[in-house]
Amino acid sequence: MYIHGKDVDKDYNIAFELSKKLAERENPNAMNRLGYCFEIGIGTDVNLQMAFEMYQKAANLGNIIAQCNLGLFYKNGKAVAQNNDKAFELFKKSSEGGFSGGISMLGRCYYMGVGTSIDKQKAFELYQKAANMGNYISQYNLANMYVQGIEKDYKKAFELSKKLVERESPDGMNKLGCCYEYGFGTDINMKKAFEFYKKASDLGNLHGMYNLGDCYENGIGTDIDRKKAFKLYQKVAELGYSHGIYYLGRCYKKGIGTDIDVQKAFKLYQKAADLGNSDGVNSLGCCYDDGIGTVVNKQKAFKLFQKASDLGHLYGMNNLGCCYYNGIGTEINKKKAIELYQKAANLGNRLAQYNLANMYKRGNWIEKDINQAIHWYKKSAEQGYQLAQKKLKKLLKE
Repeated sequence: MYIHGKDVDKDYNIAFELSKKLAERENPNAMNRLGYCFEIGIGTDVNLQMAFEMYQKAANLGNIIAQCNLGLFYKNGKAVAQNNDKAFELFKKSSEGGFSGGISMLGRCYYMGVGTSIDKQKAFELYQKAANMGNYISQYNLANMYVQGIEKDYKKAFELSKKLVERESPDGMNKLGCCYEYGFGTDINMKKAFEFYKKASDLGNLHGMYNLGDCYENGIGTDIDRKKAFKLYQKVAELGYSHGIYYLGRCYKKGIGTDIDVQKAFKLYQKAADLGNSDGVNSLGCCYDDGIGTVVNKQKAFKLFQKASDLGHLYGMNNLGCCYYNGIGTEINKKKAIELYQKAANLGNRLAQYNLANMYKRGNWIEKDINQAIHWYKKSAEQGYQLAQKKLKKLLKE
């Protein structure tokens, strides 16, 4: 009551003292609350070690909320060595006790492979269960899975996003903006997309800030203002969001809202790549391949394209194919090049589609097939790739 100000005025000092007294009487709920006070700094200084100890005591006494909180400490390595196996077991206990937060985190473990093998179906089922209990994090994750996952349902994603917005969730506002931008479960409405990205951004949501930057850069629901886009990418990058760091590097490379500075671009791509961002990894490979902000190093370029490809980056796959085709940082291997072009082309990469079309047209290490060449030139051309449009036009005239 004193923490949230329910029926009484907020008083963090009283909340802390009451929790402390009740915890001394071996009350598991009070122990969990006291742990929260120590973790956040409510009525006392932040003390993660004391928070861990209180959560551990409460969890051992069967408190399902404390079990989830303790699991988060093990998952994130807070006040204790990171231990994903223990985190998984604690989330499982909390979930079995019926705590929606524990169910949600268990779903996250199955989704990401934390302390267990990846099982997207189990993750989906657990998110669904927690979402039905009103857990807003699971509602957000479930909305994402309805857009990207095993049971696509854009209408449900849209409805869940609206529910989250009703609860003033910044993540929900950003997701609803995505629904309006791409037409997930609703008509495309760029102005509404911009409005919801702005609302999310104003509340400090990193994805919202990044998407708002994209709106200003490309004129989505608003006038183009590349300086505003640059400032938003800069803010997101400063907060450590890897995609924001990558996009800030892109701004410096291309002069979007700022002066071109390829050295800064290179450093930012490196930073994003170090955080595991696939766009950053691929762009860093391009820097080493072409000598952008650094000296040319074809071997490093090859390794980075290989890493980007392993991360599922389509341009990385295409670039790795080019390395094998031309012997960049590795030996020529036309068979591997074809396999990579084919894989990336099937997944919709327009450059790979163009490269594959060229190979079918020439009959290079693949049986010559003009119909296949036309097919892939057409696919690439439909995505606006001008070289493919020219080649297709010429081929159809022959």
